[in-house]
Amino acid sequence: MAVFLLGAALLFVQPQAVPSRPAASLKAEAATQKEPFRKGDLKESVHLNGTLQRLPQTIIIGVRKGGTRALLEMLSLHPDMAAAESEVHFFDWEEHYSNGLQWYVSQMPFSYPYQITVEKTPAYFTSPKVPERVYRMNKLIRLLLILRDPTERVLSDYTQVFFNHMQKHKLYPSIEEFLVKDGELNINYKAINRSLYYFHMQNWLKYFPLDHIHIVDGDKLIKDPFPEIVKVERFLNLSPQINASNFYFNKTKGFYCLRDSGRDRCLHESKGRAHPKVDPILLEKLHGYFREPNQKFFELVGRTFDWH
Repeated sequence: MAVFLLGAALLFVQPQAVPSRPAASLKAEAATQKEPFRKGDLKESVHLNGTLQRLPQTIIIGVRKGGTRALLEMLSLHPDMAAAESEVHFFDWEEHYSNGLQWYVSQMPFSYPYQITVEKTPAYFTSPKVPERVYRMNKLIRLLLILRDPTERVLSDYTQVFFNHMQKHKLYPSIEEFLVKDGELNINYKAINRSLYYFHMQNWLKYFPLDHIHIVDGDKLIKDPFPEIVKVERFLNLSPQINASNFYFNKTKGFYCLRDSGRDRCLHESKGRAHPKVDPILLEKLHGYFREPNQKFFELVGRTFDWH
C-alpha cells in the first residue's frame, strides 16, 4: 500500500459556526418563529386493539455508523418500547419537514398508551437545523446519542458507502483518496466532519440540557451490550426487563446477536463489515487530528471515552 507523507503540523479547524447566543435567547426565538404545523391540530390514528400512533417520546439522534440500528434493535427487546422500522428523516429533510407533524405521526408505529415510541435517524445529530426543530416539537423529549471512537466511525462510514457502490457494480475511490489532499489530511472530508462530536454537541446543548441527552458508548455496546442497555433503561425510566440472557456472541458473525422469547435474531449482514486497511502513518495523523476536539467533547459532557 502506498505511503502518504503528511505535514507534521495539523491544526484542528472546526466548521464555520454561527456566533453563539445565550440559550434562553435562542429558545425564545424558536418559540416565536412560525411553524409549518401546530401540535393542537394533530389527529391520532386509533386501532381497534387500543393502540395508536403518537409523536415519539424519545429519539435516537445519531451518530451515523455509531451503532444506532443495534441500539434500536436492543431497545425493541423491551415490551414497553415501540420502534419505527425505518429512518424517518423528518427533521433534516425539507420535503419531509414541510409535511408537518401529522405526517410525522403517520410514520410512527402503533403503540399502547403505556409504551414509549422511538424513532432513529442518525443524520439528526450533525444536521444544524434539527436541534431547534426537535425543541419546537417537544422541549422535554429524551434524546439518545450513541458514539464510537471518531477514527473507527470514519472508517465505518467509508466502508458503508464503498459497499453500497460495490453492490451497484460501481467503482469507488480508495479511502486514501478521501483522507489525503495535496499531501495533507483532508479535513473537509464529510466523514471526518461527522466525527467532530464536540462541534455538533454544542449545537444540541443550545436547546437541551445535558441531562436530557443520554450518550451510549458504542464501542462498549459492541463488546458487552448488556451494561449499556441497562443505563438506557434507567434514562428512559423503563422497568428492568432486558436481561443478559437476551444477548449471545455469534462467533461466525463476530458480534453479539439477540435472543427474544426463544427466537434468535442478528443484525443485517451489512453490519460488522471489515474496515479497509489504512497506512499506519495516515491512521496516526487521523488520531492526532481528533485528539483536541475529543478532549473538548469530554470536558463538554463531563465524561471520558476510551478513544485514541
